[in-house]
Amino acid sequence: MKRFHVHVAVSDLEQSIRFYSALFGAEPALKKPDYAKWMLEDPRINFAISNRRAKAGIDHLGLQAESGEELEQIGARLAQADVSTTAQKGANCCYAKSDKYWTIDPQGIPWESFHTLDGVPLYGSDTRSAASTEAAKGACCAR
Repeated sequence: MKRFHVHVAVSDLEQSIRFYSALFGAEPALKKPDYAKWMLEDPRINFAISNRRAKAGIDHLGLQAESGEELEQIGARLAQADVSTTAQKGANCCYAKSDKYWTIDPQGIPWESFHTLDGVPLYGSDTRSAASTEAAKGACCAR
């Protein structure tokens, strides 16, 4: 079963952690000096925040697959949507190693479909270059 993913760029990480912890009724599953992530079951969401961008707001949306097979199914559906996609295999990003597909929706919002393989100790250095548009370029799953 897939999990919806939202990544929000925030200006004050600690204030945002307090807010979202109260909103979700739970502490982050992962907390780093520049990043926090909640893995919620109700609603089923992977909600992440970071203070790595100058502009606050929604950074990207996505779907987290539970298996490589499920990720490939998402990739096949994106191909049917007649949109440009970029595959990343073994990307180190957001304290995780993942296989992923990046695309841009018709409104210009980056979408990340991914299957997490393992954790990594650093935020990551892989860059996305989905759909070869300026909106999709940037460091590690962030505009």
